[in-house]
This record gives sequence, C-alpha cells and structure tokens, in this order.
Amino acid sequence: MTRLAANLLLLLTAFIWGSAFVAQSTAMSSLGPLTFTGLRFLIAAACLAPFALREARKHRDVPVSRAHAGMFLVVGLVFLCGISLQQVGLVYTTVTNAGFLTGLYVVMVPMIGAAVFRDMPHPVVWPASLASVVGIYLLGGGGIGGLNWGDGLVFACAVFWALHVLLVGRLGAQGARPLMLSFVQFAIVGAGSFVPGLLLEGVTWAGVKNASFELFYTGVISGGLAFTLQVIGQRWTKAADAAIILSAEALFAALCGAILLGERLTPAGLAGCALIFVAIIAVQILPFFGRRRIATPPAL
Repeated sequence: MTRLAANLLLLLTAFIWGSAFVAQSTAMSSLGPLTFTGLRFLIAAACLAPFALREARKHRDVPVSRAHAGMFLVVGLVFLCGISLQQVGLVYTTVTNAGFLTGLYVVMVPMIGAAVFRDMPHPVVWPASLASVVGIYLLGGGGIGGLNWGDGLVFACAVFWALHVLLVGRLGAQGARPLMLSFVQFAIVGAGSFVPGLLLEGVTWAGVKNASFELFYTGVISGGLAFTLQVIGQRWTKAADAAIILSAEALFAALCGAILLGERLTPAGLAGCALIFVAIIAVQILPFFGRRRIATPPAL
C-alpha cells in the first residue's frame, strides 16, 4: 500500500469518527446515554471478536501476561469513564462543541505524560495549552456563560481520552496485542454502561428500534470498521502524519453538525475552533521539526 493510500484511509477514519458525533447526538431522543453507549460498544465488541480471536490464535505460543491483562482492565475502565462523560455531555451541548473539546486530548497527552510519567513535553505545549483555553472561552461565545455542564463533561472526557492514549501507547511499546486490547475495552465499556443504563434509564424495544441506525453507525462503522482502518493505515505512514490526519475528526464533527443538524457558530466561536485546531496541529508538528534539528550534526 502506498503512503498516499494509507493517509486517505486515516482521513476516512477521521471523517467516520467526526460524523459519529451526529449519530451520538440524535440517538439521545430514543435512548438514554448509558444505554446507547452500552449497546454501541457491545456491538463493536462483537464485530471485533473474530479479529481478536484470530490474533490470539496467531500468537498462541506467547500468552497474555497477568500484568498486561491487568492493564487491559485499567485501559477499559479509563475508556469507560471517557466515553460515558462524552455521551452524557452530548445531551446538553452541541456536536460542534463536543468535537472540538474532545480534540483537546491531543494537547493534554504531553502535559499528563510529563506529570505522571516524567516525560517532559516540547516547549510548544505551553503556548498551545494557553491558546486552547482561550479557544474554549471563545467557543462559549466569548463568555463563561456560553458554556454549560455538557461542555464541562466533554472537557473531562478529554482528560480521560488523554490518559487512554498514554496507556495504550505504553502497552503498544511493550508489544501488547492491539486487537485483543480493543476487544476487552469495548466489552468493558459495553457492559459497564448497559447494566446501569438498564437500572437507571430503562430500555424499550421501540427506543432501540428508533436508534437502530445510530447504533449500527457508531457500533459497526465508527467502532469496528474505523478502528480497523486506523490499524491498517498506521502500518504504512508515519506516526506524526497519522496524528495530524486523525485530529481532523474535530473539523469533520463541526462540518457534519452544520450540514446535518443545522448547527451554526458565531464569529467568536469560529475563532475559538480555529485556535483549538491550531493548538492541536502545533503540538503534533513542531516537536518533530525540533527533533530533526537536534538529530542533525553541525557542519564542520
């Protein structure tokens, strides 16, 4: 596969993830957020199960260690917190806000990495963080009153998303099985959301039927298919390119929110989106320029 084809697959992945915000939002008219999240990820787990089983058979001579199994559980619980906060937040905020606020995890990853794992970030992280805060302020219409509890929940979701990226990255560096990890975390999120959804929200067949398209899109397309496309694409392109392309998820969320739901941003909100996106791109691009300069020996 060529690098261009791989990048196009990653761009398709970003589009699927961004457009999934619309399905997550419209499903709330038929199902509660916990119930929808549970069903969505149980479907995703079922889609991924055959591939995870195939991966296990391929590496049957190297069983999953207890340490990795424990980390799989931790990653699943972190993922559960992040996706639950995002889904509940979508009840109160817009698809556009949710898409851009979720994208803040890209800026948070190096900051949390420095605090938790003593991995000091590139200096660009600090001005990028300030730009992101200003962007959130503008996204709310240039005043704190423009933001609501839903935006706060999605912001908290971005923190868990950042933790999730860090943990998955460390597991990947240790050679853990990516498909098995995804299956386990999908199953944990599915069960961990569906059971309380049954108890707190109630489930009707009519509600499930009305949200059948949203469940299919977010479970099969956004969950199973998009993850597979991401894995394939990242085998043939650079990590920096992949991160930049996937960060376009926020832009696709705003675009789909405008086209499908009629959402509109004020000029201040557009400026806020631009600042957040610039911060995300800066955190991804500038560190690699710095590394190239450091790695290049001085001319004699």
